Amino acid sequence: MPPDSAVTASTATSAAVSAETSVPGAAPLAALGVEQAEAALVEHYTRLVRLAYLVLPPSLGRNRRVLTAHALVQRSLPRGRTAARSAIPAQSRAAGTDGGTGAGTGGGTNGGTDGGTATGAGRNPGYAYVRERVLRQALDAGRPLRRLARPRLAQLPPPLPRVWGLRLFPRSGGADELALDQRLSGLSGPARAAFALRGLELLTDKEVRRLLHAAGAVDTETALAEAADAAERRIGTADPVELLRSPEFDPCSLQARPTDLMRRRQYGRAALAAAAALLVCGTLLGLPGGWGPDDDADAPYGHNAAVAAALDPARVRRIAPAAWQTSARTDFSVWPARGPLAEDHALLRRALTAWAAPGASVHISATPATPSGPPMGSPQLLYAGTVDAARVVLFHDGLRVVRYAEPATGGEEVAALDFARVDGAGTAVAGALVVGRSDGDVRYLTAPWVRSASVRDLLDPAKPARPLRRDADGVTAPLASPAMAQDCRSWDTLSVRDGSDGDDSSDSSDSENGATERLLTDLGELTPARLTSGPPSAPGDVTSPADRAAWARTACLLPAMRSHGVRSVNSWPYARQPLPESNGTATWLCTRADTWRGTGSRVLAQFQAPARTAAPGAVAARAEDTPACGARESRVLAGVLWKSRGGTWYVLAAGSGRLGSVQVSGGVRGSAPGSLLAVRAREGVQAELYGETPDGTRVDALR
Repeated sequence: MPPDSAVTASTATSAAVSAETSVPGAAPLAALGVEQAEAALVEHYTRLVRLAYLVLPPSLGRNRRVLTAHALVQRSLPRGRTAARSAIPAQSRAAGTDGGTGAGTGGGTNGGTDGGTATGAGRNPGYAYVRERVLRQALDAGRPLRRLARPRLAQLPPPLPRVWGLRLFPRSGGADELALDQRLSGLSGPARAAFALRGLELLTDKEVRRLLHAAGAVDTETALAEAADAAERRIGTADPVELLRSPEFDPCSLQARPTDLMRRRQYGRAALAAAAALLVCGTLLGLPGGWGPDDDADAPYGHNAAVAAALDPARVRRIAPAAWQTSARTDFSVWPARGPLAEDHALLRRALTAWAAPGASVHISATPATPSGPPMGSPQLLYAGTVDAARVVLFHDGLRVVRYAEPATGGEEVAALDFARVDGAGTAVAGALVVGRSDGDVRYLTAPWVRSASVRDLLDPAKPARPLRRDADGVTAPLASPAMAQDCRSWDTLSVRDGSDGDDSSDSSDSENGATERLLTDLGELTPARLTSGPPSAPGDVTSPADRAAWARTACLLPAMRSHGVRSVNSWPYARQPLPESNGTATWLCTRADTWRGTGSRVLAQFQAPARTAAPGAVAARAEDTPACGARESRVLAGVLWKSRGGTWYVLAAGSGRLGSVQVSGGVRGSAPGSLLAVRAREGVQAELYGETPDGTRVDALR
């Protein structure tokens, strides 16, 4: 866009920067009011709960640690109206900033700016007091119970908060977070506290020593030495202190899973039919042989023959390496079993057991509307091997792809289990799976029909694709994952060329002599999303310079599709509009993300004004779970409030298909025949858009 022109649309961006520095020691102060302590607790609740969660003993289990951490913080207020202030100062946090701009039409247009500031604990005696109370209780919870001694309150299960029928635990991280969690479990309680205070609170060793002593810790020097040793030893290439800030250790960002539903159902039936159960048990005990030892009694669902067979590593389905060449379909069902650990039955058994009955130490994640229950029979083995710092197993059961991961150096009791729905997959979307993530990079396992793989940066359309090395099993070298990036300076996609003979009807593609180039991008899930361009009735792969140039200004909008179960994203340039005052020609695009589950699609209407750089387009409108811009309904209408180089404001609108007219009302009125409209307006004006087809049918703007 010309330097003195401006576009505002219904997007908002914000940034927040915070820094924490420790404050020199302070002498004990006078009493403070309970209102001041309560205000500090409410303001820094997330921070205090994370600290308590890290200090609590891992032996409690993740579900009880989450509930106990919240309970400790909530009961850390002084009992009376006043309480003695802590001798340990609270750290200070530099002011951060938030800012954003936004305007647009989703049926209306507007303009404006907003901003704000965020401040931290500062020299806050209320926060220092609550933090000391939280730390003391968390350390008390890790001390062993003594015989004939009255237990401390923190050593008992918390009465509140109480959750029935659900297990709560923080969101799953990667292999680095799993390794850090295992390392922290080997430290003492004071050492974990010192590690957290140095890493999260940024206190000096002197301040940590004083705070640990005030919280009742005895050997503070040993605790500091253990914490320093744990912080200095890197995990792969990751800094352990930086990993503390990941969602893996955030007990305020939780996932919920049911408790053992079968056991709850059995308990309910037993309560309703206690007398009948006693009679049956007595009869069984009187039978010859009685209830003898059963080797499968301790196995998950061990008395169910069908499930027991599904958990047998020797019975997992293994597809022949060349089966895809003669198969009538090319999807995940014809992927062969690959990987150096494909014959490791102990690893496969652990993976299948975790899938059938995950324990409290198994981190579970699933794409939306993807069931996470046990396998429906013997699953198909796709891959088993070591990827970076984890042992990884990939299964396919016809509906889902399941990835099991555990640390490569011991620690089988800590694992991760990820589920992604892949039913109805065809050649175009079954070209790769995410096999591992580490240090901001991602590795893919490519399909057996993929001839070559390369990396293409969407933000640099003129740059040729870079070759990407693969091993004999089809696992790629690491490439930067845009799903894990904090900015949008580049957007690396996986470019694959395959030699399949075509595709099924569920995935249209522009096959050229069996060597089609397809772009796949990581959106934070097991299955990368396919990128296409063109009208919804016939989307094609991103191969032409014009398509790549349009995607260069669209890629930075893809974070809106992350972790949403996205199957494919199509970007369709549905209109080109000459701008008033000879300001060039703008392009209108409709970007639609379709999901594996069919519902929950996300649609963005973009306005791309002429620009010297590949600046992101302005989002004029957005909608969710709508047929707009899709195969069922390709019509779309959107508008923006735009400023020309000469300083004049206009309401611009464009629609797809055959519109008889476009009209604007509200703060500005006007109409134009056809599908394009440009009307003079004032800055900040709000307006409503709608169109009409030649037969008089009203078409509302996307919203």
